[in-house]
Amino acid sequence: MVYILGVPIKDERPVKYALLGFYGIGRAVAEKICARLSFHDTLKVKELTDGQLTSLSQLLSNMTIEGDLKRQRDANISRFYTIRSYRGLRHAAGLPVHGQNTRTNAKTAKKLNRLQRRTYSTNPIGTLGWNRVLPTAVSILQKIKNIH
Repeated sequence: MVYILGVPIKDERPVKYALLGFYGIGRAVAEKICARLSFHDTLKVKELTDGQLTSLSQLLSNMTIEGDLKRQRDANISRFYTIRSYRGLRHAAGLPVHGQNTRTNAKTAKKLNRLQRRTYSTNPIGTLGWNRVLPTAVSILQKIKNIH
């Protein structure tokens, strides 16, 4: 097993398919990388020379993949949320972002599009926030005042 930029790659796989193990590299990008480094389609990872491995790792280090790409994606989502755009609010609510129907079949979006907004607190006001508690408390006090 070979490690390139900290990602384990199996020796028996062709290079074109082994590159798919990197987050942010799909089939088209993997084929372009192999064409650029002049690797044939059936070249396996164990057949790579040291020079080819270093050139591959150097090319991959110049790309935005793995952790950098995930941080960039998370920063974009948090930026949408901070500017209070529609997409950011859909992410925060855990609903589909790209206009899909929500009457049925929104289970995956509800699972994945959730921002971690609330922290654990034993204080009920701390979990709900004053913006939810205060208006209801004021309305209750007004109702009591009107009764008497």
